[in-house]
Amino acid sequence: MQQQAYILNSAPAPRSCAVFSSPHSGAEYPLAFLHDSCLTPLQLRSSEDAYVDQFIDDIHGAPVLKARFPRAYVDLNRAADELDPAIIQNAGGYLTNPRIAAGLGVIPRVVSNGRAIQLGKMKLAEAEARLEHGYYPYHAALRGLIQTQRQRFGACYLFDIHSMPRAALPGGLQNRRPDIVLGDRYGTACDRWLSDNVAAFFTDAGFEVARNAPFAGGYITRHYGAPSQGVHVLQIEIDRSLYMNEARVELHQDFETIRAQIAGVFTQIAGISACPQSLAAE
Repeated sequence: MQQQAYILNSAPAPRSCAVFSSPHSGAEYPLAFLHDSCLTPLQLRSSEDAYVDQFIDDIHGAPVLKARFPRAYVDLNRAADELDPAIIQNAGGYLTNPRIAAGLGVIPRVVSNGRAIQLGKMKLAEAEARLEHGYYPYHAALRGLIQTQRQRFGACYLFDIHSMPRAALPGGLQNRRPDIVLGDRYGTACDRWLSDNVAAFFTDAGFEVARNAPFAGGYITRHYGAPSQGVHVLQIEIDRSLYMNEARVELHQDFETIRAQIAGVFTQIAGISACPQSLAAE
């Protein structure tokens, strides 16, 4: 039986127009994929948003969608046609961009630090099978959640949850690196009042917050964000070093403390159910 591509924690009686998505936290590695890879399982996990899905497990009143397959197998935060001819046979003629050139297409060629996932190329049919089994079902579920929330509440606020390597973060105010980076594609994917509220929730909880740098939002943010149609998408990146040892992909002893803090912020975010009229008029 084919493994399902996602886990959906639906809200039986949703009270919020929010949707939470975790596309890079999948950790169920197909055995054939592990066999074909020239990397160890630990090395493959370096591109995974490990454990970040646990921050949204306890949200009530809003649906939560989480990937099962890992990012190294299929990247749900890419367009389906971002196929890399350097890893996929007969993939020429498809879209090309800097992400694909770097080996970070929808079927990744490398994990962190540019380490090749496998030697040689895969057949185009194998790449298409990964999309059929892992990519398209996730996005179909995500589109369905967005549509349902719009029909029920008149709007949908999609929060796309990720984690980021500490080394990717620049120094912030007074040399403090941000703990959280909010990406709204510079205001094109999400109205300012919503990102302002989310930033305030994290700041009040004691986190250093940055916006759109170094992460402005990926494919999901860009593709689904349509504020004029009532769909607001905000990517939320969490510094991995806050809660885990990045080299070993192991949780810190104080993980539960950090988890409770961040989960509390997400509960506040889920409580945002409609744009206040006074803010909407500004």
